Amino acid sequence: MIWNYLVLGHRPLRADVMLALGTNDVRVAHHAAELYHDGFAPTIVCTGGVAHLHDMLATGWTEPEAVVFADVLKERGVPGDRILLETEAQNTSQNVSLSRRLLGERGITPRNVLLAVKPFMQRRAMASFAVEWPEVPVSVSSWECTFDEYCTAELDPEKITNIMMGDLQRIWIYGRKGWSAAQRIPDEVREAFECLRAAGFTRHLIAEG
Repeated sequence: MIWNYLVLGHRPLRADVMLALGTNDVRVAHHAAELYHDGFAPTIVCTGGVAHLHDMLATGWTEPEAVVFADVLKERGVPGDRILLETEAQNTSQNVSLSRRLLGERGITPRNVLLAVKPFMQRRAMASFAVEWPEVPVSVSSWECTFDEYCTAELDPEKITNIMMGDLQRIWIYGRKGWSAAQRIPDEVREAFECLRAAGFTRHLIAEG
């Protein structure tokens, strides 16, 4: 239920710039490379610092997520001069705001943007973009998969469920605070959240205040 809510299932649109949002899943970088080779964007900003060092989301990487992603892109044949690095972002809002600042410093003013993200980050990424860069049209893309297909030995179902619970909770908390665009949360999604919270999937939840 929560996976289906967080995954928007939109089709990507061609854009002037693609943002590849850093995470502990390098499949995002592989997907960004596919989008590039399919002609969806001529420039890619890899965005993400050395995030989540002290919690369950730690990547174990000594380099910023952006650097790891850029290496994958180059291995997949994306020219280095088509890749920009934003290595400071620590959350989704900063992925957008710091990428926007970097592009501005380079004199790049995109008419539209494409976000490459992991599937269950689609809704949250779009909600953050709507606040951080509201005047620019945006689309979002991930590879198509189910929850079961997404999980791996390293990114196991328990870990991913905990992460999704935190992402879902942040959608309504950050929406109330004005940090991201408000989203309608269907009753059945709220009920699923409460069932999973009662079952102990609370490792990535934050205070509701």
